[in-house]
Amino acid sequence: MRELPASARAVIIGGGIVGCSTAYHLARLGWTEIVLLERKKLTSGTTFHAAGLVGQLRSNANITQLLGYSVELYDTLEQETGLGTGWKMNGGLRLACNEERWTEVKRQATTAHSFGLEMNLLTPKEAQDLWPLMQVEDVVGAAFLPTDGQANPSDITQALAKGARMAGATIIEDIEVTEVTRDKGRITGVVTPQGMIATDTVICCAGQWTRDFAKTLGVNVPLVSVEHQYLITETIDGVTPSLPTLRDPDRLTYYKEEVGGLVMGGYEANPIPWAVDGIPDGFHYTLLDSNVDHFEPLMELALGRVPALQTAGIKELVNGPESFTPDGSFILGEAPEQPGFFVGAGFNAYGIAAGGGAGMALAEWVHKGEPPFDLWPVDIRRFGRPHFDTDWVRTRTLEAYAKHYTMAWPSEENASGRPCRKSPLYDQLKQAGACFGEKLGWERPNWFADVAAGEEPVDIYSFGRPNWFEAVAREHRACREAAVVFDQTSFAKFTLKGPDAETALQWIAANDVARPIGTLTYTQMLNERGGIQCDLTLARVAEDEYYVVTGTGFATHDFDWISRNIPDGLNAQLVDITSANAVLSLMGPKARDILQAVTRNDVSDEAFPFATTQVIGIAGCPVRALRVTYVGELGWELHLPVEYATTVHDALMAAGKPHGLANAGYRALETLRLEKGYRAWGSDIGPDHTPVESGLAWAVKTRTNTDFKGREAILAQKANGVGKMLAGFTVDDPDIVLLGRETIYRNGERAGWLTSGGYGHTIGKGIGYGYVRNGGGVDRDYVLAGDYELEVATERVPCTVHLRALYDPKMTRVRC
Repeated sequence: MRELPASARAVIIGGGIVGCSTAYHLARLGWTEIVLLERKKLTSGTTFHAAGLVGQLRSNANITQLLGYSVELYDTLEQETGLGTGWKMNGGLRLACNEERWTEVKRQATTAHSFGLEMNLLTPKEAQDLWPLMQVEDVVGAAFLPTDGQANPSDITQALAKGARMAGATIIEDIEVTEVTRDKGRITGVVTPQGMIATDTVICCAGQWTRDFAKTLGVNVPLVSVEHQYLITETIDGVTPSLPTLRDPDRLTYYKEEVGGLVMGGYEANPIPWAVDGIPDGFHYTLLDSNVDHFEPLMELALGRVPALQTAGIKELVNGPESFTPDGSFILGEAPEQPGFFVGAGFNAYGIAAGGGAGMALAEWVHKGEPPFDLWPVDIRRFGRPHFDTDWVRTRTLEAYAKHYTMAWPSEENASGRPCRKSPLYDQLKQAGACFGEKLGWERPNWFADVAAGEEPVDIYSFGRPNWFEAVAREHRACREAAVVFDQTSFAKFTLKGPDAETALQWIAANDVARPIGTLTYTQMLNERGGIQCDLTLARVAEDEYYVVTGTGFATHDFDWISRNIPDGLNAQLVDITSANAVLSLMGPKARDILQAVTRNDVSDEAFPFATTQVIGIAGCPVRALRVTYVGELGWELHLPVEYATTVHDALMAAGKPHGLANAGYRALETLRLEKGYRAWGSDIGPDHTPVESGLAWAVKTRTNTDFKGREAILAQKANGVGKMLAGFTVDDPDIVLLGRETIYRNGERAGWLTSGGYGHTIGKGIGYGYVRNGGGVDRDYVLAGDYELEVATERVPCTVHLRALYDPKMTRVRC
């Protein structure tokens, strides 16, 4: 036992691959006064029994980049530290055994090309040449990623630990952190049986123990333990060290070479949760009893692919619990509930693939106060209220586990843990034919079936035109030609109140908020690099108060960003009032006629201009009406106390009946905003994109002398130019379905990828948005001078580029 230091710049809890990788990268950043504490031995939690496959491709470019970094690190780590890692770049095969899966694989190949990752499509025979032990009678095609590989989890973790020590980090085993101490909301140290270490930064990489440990600080980490089994065979003839890893999703299984034999595991449809009542004390270097009966269906599927397994000797059927999350993605970042407490956990059985990159990103986050690039898909702030309930988390997590190898359909919704959060209109809209989706626990109408005509409000997923295509087209046309009502009660809604509210927002917001009471301000909130951290609407409702409206899924993130960036010493309090107000968005050319029919307030353009807010009366309800639109039509968001929601909705529908008013859902909202060119945070814009690059510089107050966060970066871009610019693209072929991530080619050269895609029912074409990139600089002339193609499922199709909205209600035509 080493003597504990009295203090440390940071304390890392947990000695698995992620904790050791974080220590390695922090030490290389100059944080030599860091201590990693492991309650037992390094790797003794989950890492020691991980399967060790290292794949890179994900649906997000930055997560793919992060996993690619792992590969780069593992390529050099043995040479750096002198310790073997078991890493080998033997490539990875993925099979497709039906036409739908083959379409998915071809779209994945295009995604790989978009992100600069080599992925080759193979015939069944070519795949079999790489993996001779498999039968391929049912295989339609395969994909091969030559830079994928595998590693020995324990060895690579020990190498990272040695590298961390070499750079100055201290690693101590057999010592448990029992408490994190705080004073006035700030971390002051960690307590162990051997004494206390003073620190203001704690990084929790405690695997499946993380949720319970973080809960002692009021921090929510949504993960649970699930049993995961794989078998290890004796030596099999024909298995060579260079055999690629193999994923066979239609048979739910994966394979890798192991000392001349095979490791075979999979993701069953009926996973078994573990430690429902808590992880046993002292659990370490421990496996669970093998569950042969539960594994047998996977084994039967595997025998059909690899007949040699029928006669192979079995060394061991490993059953080890691993931490999984409700959406299948890991969890990184500083906890919104506790400054100075960082989390790296919930790796969903691909911690070895992610470990190198996740440790790098977490170390950068600690070092600089922000991640090295946009990591929204794994950001701890993507979670919300439902995720505080462990039973709900477990229910949703088991669904995510079971879907690990099922088809990843476009627009697919989860089925478990529903309904959870419901608008007051839920039952009423369900009767009206709503097919609901879910976001952050909220039930939200995605589209409305014409029940009278025999339509069923049920999603049937497809890579082609889905069954809701015509229903969404009806809603889209109704919005363009008459009016619709969207139930957007799930919007996140805050109030910022205090004598310094304006001063605080003038610093945090890129746009000018020093405007009269009753004014709406659309604004971004930027990081120091000018990247867009929030994209929201501010309504000034009093001299000392702003009403803040942002997207449903960004509730935790945006609340955290605003509250953390209120300058010290200012008197302004942020309060989440999401559950207090329902929101009905009335949109379309007939919206004014309908709204005027239900209120005595004057809603003419002169009395109620665009980008303003008023409180009006509807059916006895005081309604906060915001004249704003996300669909490109006349409209109002009507914010009202939840108890009035059904009454106001009934009044609107009755008044709107002569005008053709209809209910509409979020999928129509998406097609409408695509035609108008409105950006979506999390896809078209985010922390890696600035207002200058995304065409939103008009919403930045650079013409004033008012300072704001990110100002210098924006001024530099306006003076020096940018290397990418957001553009719109349309395709004429009606059979081409754009989903996002399709590769953009300019003059035959790869120039980027689509950040979002869909269909415009007014213009009758597929629409996509994406950044045209060029290291030598990009401007309007550069974008418009190119000839463009999009790669869709590995096929290139011609397209037209646009830098203006495709639809404008003030024009007599649309731009195609």
